[in-house]
Amino acid sequence: MPIFNPPLIGDGHGIYRIHIVGNSGSGKSTLGAYLSTKLNVPHIPLDEIFWKPGWQTTQANEFNEKLSALMAQNTRGWIVDGDYQAVGTLVLDNATDIIWLDPPLRYYLPRLLWRTFMRILGFHSPCAQGCEQTWGDAFSKEGIIWYCLTNHAIQRTKYTAWLSRMSTQAGGKMVRLDESRGELARWKDDLEEHLRTV
Repeated sequence: MPIFNPPLIGDGHGIYRIHIVGNSGSGKSTLGAYLSTKLNVPHIPLDEIFWKPGWQTTQANEFNEKLSALMAQNTRGWIVDGDYQAVGTLVLDNATDIIWLDPPLRYYLPRLLWRTFMRILGFHSPCAQGCEQTWGDAFSKEGIIWYCLTNHAIQRTKYTAWLSRMSTQAGGKMVRLDESRGELARWKDDLEEHLRTV
């Protein structure tokens, strides 16, 4: 018996526009790549649009124009991972499904540390082209580790509020998954079963 029934809502005609949110290191890009393969729709990581080489940022209007164009050209659906303030509600309003990855910090922080270490050594691709990490960058107050530590509670508060308005259990389009409790694995199992039957 599926626990997540259905695991994805879509538009009722086989089109899935999915927004994956969660803190840095929570597994958004990994899930986005997995869903892209399963659903045969493009994965759009917001980091790759926002960051220019040398860690230069993209202005809000340019950011939104690029993202809007990518979403519009992929009429069969898309998977966007990330949530930047500059985007506003563009992705939120157009998504058929929102997936919040919410494992405990103690669960995913070691994974983020390992990924950062591998990026510094050049064994893992950067989050965006031309945005290599150094030891000083990674562990500074502007770096990814500090961001993760200081934003865990902030993002949990934000997405808890989203969930209270949009939970699938209340007829909405948002689901919360805690990987540490096996929820992500069960959700994937339910998704693969669902895809076999449609």
